[in-house]
Amino acid sequence: MKTYYAKPGEVEREWLLVDAEDMVLGRLATQVAQILKGKTKPTYTPHVDVGDFVVVINADKVRLTGKKADQKNYYSHSGYQGGLKETSFKEMLAKHPERIVEKAVKGMLPKNTLGRAMGMKLKVYAGSEHPHAAQNPRKIELEG
Repeated sequence: MKTYYAKPGEVEREWLLVDAEDMVLGRLATQVAQILKGKTKPTYTPHVDVGDFVVVINADKVRLTGKKADQKNYYSHSGYQGGLKETSFKEMLAKHPERIVEKAVKGMLPKNTLGRAMGMKLKVYAGSEHPHAAQNPRKIELEG
């Protein structure tokens, strides 16, 4: 019996809708990353992007456990000396709630061109409205 490898042209992608309301950030991110990688499909192939598109809504209602909401910080660097910027979780939630989910999920994807292609299939929105109604996304319930 031969091993089956999916070819990029044979991949059938589905659009999935995930509601992030009252979900723990890390648990949401791990499950979304698995879907983006294609590990939930029987045709999973490590070197081919076989994952589905994922639309995450209500990113502003995601939560953290314990004291992390007060202690978690996000860092970015401008490239210049002394250019380190620090943003707290609460500031990020107020200004750019979709970036919180994006950073958590993309941190769990491979750090190469395949991982960047997988990250392009993630669509995150702060509210319950999204512009992907024409794709007919199927709503799924994640554990956690």
